[in-house]
Amino acid sequence: MRSTGSRGTGTPPDTASRDRAIDLVRFVCLVLVVVGHSMMVSPVLHPDGTVTTENTLALQGWFEPVIWIFMVMPLFFVTGGVTGLQSWRRLKAGGGTAAQFVRARLLRLLRPATALLATMVAGLSVAGALGVDRQVVQLIATGAGMPLWFLAAYLAAQLNVPVLAALHARAPWLTFVLLTALVVAVDCLRGALPDLANINLVFVWCAVQQLGFLVADGYISRLSRSGLLGAAVAAHLLLGLVTGLGLYRGNMLVNLNPPNLTLVILAVPQLATMELARPVLAPLAEVRWIGRVLALAGSRSLTVYLWHLPLLAAMSGLLLLAPIPKPGSGTAGWWWSRPVVVLALVILLLPVAAAFGRLEERTTTPVTIRCRPAMAGAAVVVVFIPVADAALNGLSLGLLAAGAVCFSVAIVLLGGSPLRRRQPDRRRHGRRTIASGLN
Repeated sequence: MRSTGSRGTGTPPDTASRDRAIDLVRFVCLVLVVVGHSMMVSPVLHPDGTVTTENTLALQGWFEPVIWIFMVMPLFFVTGGVTGLQSWRRLKAGGGTAAQFVRARLLRLLRPATALLATMVAGLSVAGALGVDRQVVQLIATGAGMPLWFLAAYLAAQLNVPVLAALHARAPWLTFVLLTALVVAVDCLRGALPDLANINLVFVWCAVQQLGFLVADGYISRLSRSGLLGAAVAAHLLLGLVTGLGLYRGNMLVNLNPPNLTLVILAVPQLATMELARPVLAPLAEVRWIGRVLALAGSRSLTVYLWHLPLLAAMSGLLLLAPIPKPGSGTAGWWWSRPVVVLALVILLLPVAAAFGRLEERTTTPVTIRCRPAMAGAAVVVVFIPVADAALNGLSLGLLAAGAVCFSVAIVLLGGSPLRRRQPDRRRHGRRTIASGLN
């Protein structure tokens, strides 16, 4: 199955069938993220009783070039651009508004995030009251809050879909170029104004998302296989040039927060590879049992993403305090223990996904709910208050509590009300029927 839009014409489809190949790519990306994080979180208990966290994978000399391949966050936003544009067009074709789209996107992310934060605040507060070391509590709190950056970045991109879709309809390539130029401008100023770099949480991921718009409308599928391969090679060469000249770091984890131009460049070979793999991905995604796995995983994907790091941090913290032999970080024994850690994490995620995954489901069709633009705007502001605090001051248990409160307030603001169906005027309908009979 190719992209659902008209091939390179930019003609927006009124209704877009779901692209199962995109679902498969998103599932693979989620698996890589979960497995990758299990190789990064490594708390260390020092002889003086202090606890620190080491990113074992990032400390490996061979890791930096490998992360160019396995840093799949840009691909997440490319696929999010495909599905986001299609969702907006379906809603708009049914008479929906931008405010309704914002409401639906916010609720889809805020409900599971609020449940996570509330649970973590309650659990960590009890742990602190029971005498668990404050450093261990802080370690787990940091793990719980780390997914918030993704939530902020994804929301920043998705909430701009209606505006960016309108710009895309007028000038698709120019819109992408302008967003990329904004990314470069912020990168040039970040040395003098370090806090300004956080604005690229919007510009970088909106630019990458715009590539997803191009995929959705078939612009990328116009390229031949040799053209796609050439684009991938050229992007990697450009990436090597800007990192080799010292303009950017070669470590993509460093480039991730705050994001910069390297992630926009990295998105190009990733989407080219995805398009090259479509002849394999499309039929594979149509296999019945794989389709069922994708449908189930897709309905719980945000829950898995939000909960896997807190669970991993909690598990690591408890093992750190347990009186059992623990292999040193980065040793052979530590690496051999990773499959066991991943298996244990999956086992922990299963009941969590079953309990909290339903919060991702849309219980109400967005077009049937009235959402005033002012209320949607207020909810957006409330949501980004704790996110901005985290970016500037770091994560803490208090911030998680503030996040849970702000997200709850936003959910209340987005409650909306059912739209009343207009009752037809019987007298006017009767006159129309007589008139049509006379004609």
